[in-house]
Formats: sequence, structure tokens, C-alpha cells
Amino acid sequence: METASCSILHTLAFSSNTATATINNNHHLFLPPKTNPSFSSTFPRNFNFHGKPLQFNGFTAFSSPSSAQSQNPPQELAVLLEVDGVIMDAYRLGNRQAFNLAFQKLGLDCANWTEPVYSDLVRRSAGNEEKMLVLYFNRIGWPTSLPTSEKEPFVKSVLQEKKNALEELMLKSLPLRPGVEDFIDDACNKGIPMIILTAYSRSGEKTARSIVEKLGDERLSKIKVVGNEEVEKSLYGQLVFGKGMSSSLDEQLAKEARKAASAEKQRIAEEVASLLKVSVNIDTSSSERLEKIVASLLAGAEIAEVPVYNCILVAGSKSGLAAAEQIGMPRVALRSSFTSRAEFPTANAIMDGFGGADLTISKLCQKRWS
Repeated sequence: METASCSILHTLAFSSNTATATINNNHHLFLPPKTNPSFSSTFPRNFNFHGKPLQFNGFTAFSSPSSAQSQNPPQELAVLLEVDGVIMDAYRLGNRQAFNLAFQKLGLDCANWTEPVYSDLVRRSAGNEEKMLVLYFNRIGWPTSLPTSEKEPFVKSVLQEKKNALEELMLKSLPLRPGVEDFIDDACNKGIPMIILTAYSRSGEKTARSIVEKLGDERLSKIKVVGNEEVEKSLYGQLVFGKGMSSSLDEQLAKEARKAASAEKQRIAEEVASLLKVSVNIDTSSSERLEKIVASLLAGAEIAEVPVYNCILVAGSKSGLAAAEQIGMPRVALRSSFTSRAEFPTANAIMDGFGGADLTISKLCQKRWS
């Protein structure tokens, strides 16, 4: 993919911290730095664009684009976009409608989530949909014909129906976020590689790709979509997941150490639980998900042919921001209706949308990271 020259980025001193893996003497893979760069030690944590006041962490404005370009040579840039909350804002309207459609299909006429009810459940469960259902039915009462032992399968059946309903809503009636198409077009017109990440979408890769298809064939021909297959075929994916080549010894040892630590935690927890006569299960899914997101981000940088620290992730999820921070990738949080009041402490910038006083390619090109 063609890379762009853009004066937004300041080259970081990664030569000693960034490992470069060479495959067949022809390809180079930028691996995560051993230590994360500091984005806030030099510049103020808050910066306001002219117009709508917004929070920024680690951005600094050039006093004059021309003078900045003369002092710093142009640097390549790539933009990575998540799907959930970025390409489409389906969290509140889509999710709530999907739950209500699932209730209807399962004959749960007494169950209906208004927006205040849904917002309260999201807040109390931290967005965990299984917990949302348990909290709700504990409040209004479970179906009378449902045995206590069948509550878990019942919740899973509701979530499956909700997923099916959400997929249909996303594909048929929910629009893309305002301004996202112009944002992508602007990047393509400037020759900036645009990568859309579907591999770790919570709505599922199939649904995420269907959402991306709403961008249109012409636009899709100018961007790259990174899903599970692309991650596995990437050089980093092959190294880490062992798809097509052996993982490095250090990587294998690290993975085995993580497995051993999780097993030991589970063993200790079970011993304590046996004394208390309760059952426990240590959840390792969050760390596994973070590993998958890291692999997706690195695959995106590789496909864009731009170093990790010259890529910018536009994310709607805290997990995406955390993964980007872990590998030293600059990151912008894009608020959605679901995260309108959320805090994003790991983001370098927090924006409310695309265009105008919000996120634009021009504004990205007038900033640099430190």
C-alpha cells in the first residue's frame, strides 16, 4: 500500500527498543517496543482544538505548519479504525432494540428495555450483557416455568437471539457514523493508508465485515480490512500463533509461563473455594483478548507498511486503547452514545465524532506525538 508523507508525526527513538524480525531476508516486521514511550511527560495533558473544546493527552500543535515542516522531515502515517463505535454507533439504539426483539421472539412479553432501563443496566454491569440479563430478571422475576438450574442456558439463549437480531439491524437499518465516509475519503485522497480492523470486533467478524461493506465498493478498493485471516497470515501472527512458522523460543516460553500462572491461580482459588464450599473459575479471557487485539494492531501496521509508532488507532473500545498503549501505538478515543460519559485515561486524544470541530485527517496532520 502506498504510504503518505505527513508532518504530523515526530520520529521516536525506537532504534534501541524496537525489535525487528527479518523473514527470508526480504521482509521486516516491527515488533512492540520493550518499553512504552511516554506521551505526557513533555506536553500538557489538555489541549483544545479551535472550536469545540475537547480533551487531549500528549498532542502538541505546531505554531506554524510550514515552520514545523522545515524543522522536521515529513513522516509516514497510517490510520487504523475499529468498527464497533467508530464505523457504526450501534451500542445504544442497536443493542437495546436487539434485546427487545430477542425478548419478543422468545415470548417474553413482560420484558422490554426502555433507554433509561438499558442505561442503568449497562452502568451496573459495566457493559457485561450476561450480567445485565441476570440483574434485570432478578429485579422483575424469572419466567415461572424456568427451573433454577436452567437460568444459565436461558440467558445464553437470549444472548444468541439478541446477537441474531443485532446482526439484522446492523445490516438493514442502522446507519454509519456521520462523517466517517468523508474521513476515509480524505485519508485516501492524501495517500494515507487506511486500515479497518474487524478481527476483534465484539459484534463478530462476519457482522463487522458486513458493516464495512456499507462503505461501498469504490471506497473499499482504496482501504485494507484486517480480519482473523489477515492476522494469522501476517508475519507477527505467524510468529506468535505458529501459523506457517515456529514461534520464537522467547515467545513460546512467555506463553507457557502465562498458562502456568493461570493454572496456579485456578488451583489456589479452588483450594480456597473448597474450604468455603463455593465454586470458582478464574477468567483469563481478558488477557487472551488483549493478546488478540495486539496481534491485530501489529498486523494492521504491517499491512500498511508503516511502523507501529507512526500508526494512529481510532478506537471506540478501552481494550483497543489498552492494546495500543502496550505496543506504543498512538491512539484516539472516539466517544459513542454508549461511552459518552466514559473516561479514557490511556488515550492520547478524546473526540466526539468525525468532521468539523471533531476528528479530521487535517487535524491529525497538524499534530505530532512525543
